[in-house]
Amino acid sequence: MNGSTIAGNLAAVRARIAAAAARVGRAPAEVQLLAVSKTQPAAVVREAWAEGQRAFGENRVQELVAKAAELGELQGLQWHLIGSLQTNKVRQLLRVPGLVLVHSLDRANLADELQRELERAGRTLDVLLEIHATDEASKHGCAVGAAPALLAHVQAECPLLAVCGLMAMGPLEGDPAPSFAAVAALCERLRAASGLPLPVVSLGMSGDVEAAVAAGSTLVRIGTAVFGSRGAG
Repeated sequence: MNGSTIAGNLAAVRARIAAAAARVGRAPAEVQLLAVSKTQPAAVVREAWAEGQRAFGENRVQELVAKAAELGELQGLQWHLIGSLQTNKVRQLLRVPGLVLVHSLDRANLADELQRELERAGRTLDVLLEIHATDEASKHGCAVGAAPALLAHVQAECPLLAVCGLMAMGPLEGDPAPSFAAVAALCERLRAASGLPLPVVSLGMSGDVEAAVAAGSTLVRIGTAVFGSRGAG
């Protein structure tokens, strides 16, 4: 894919976000575009960066580490880990320059391991609680009913983790609106219970941007509509 195509795709996605926001009375600036670069070569990240895109999402720690190293000269590059995180990959992940947000905190033992490694590294980390918002067994995440306890654990035991909000995936098929509405409602309940602002609601991918923005998403994770399809990772 050449740079001009990526430029056009980025413009088209940003226009979709703006139109979706306008339909529900939101400002387009309220919704951040995260370009999901998983399985894509570093070269296309560089092309998207040249078009003004700064935030990129990766699924796997090993791929993120390699890509961040290859693109280290790019100023302002921001990396998000959006895939499931194993505890034995935490130390490697925290060495990634430009890591700004982990979307996939879904269990207490992962929070504890992140806390231990953050103490070693002398830093803090912004995270999202990943919520399992559908009945699909293939999806990861904390059950809706277990989210308050997980958040309370992080607040009590993991002071170097800053929970900034929630992340969830919609269903593979069917209307995503009910799942998205459930996550938005959960975020409101957690704000009230915890006293945290929880400003980030990470909902929406290439096929369901409009529904996500209507539900209140502040961050949409877009891969195919920006880069096209590549591989199965």
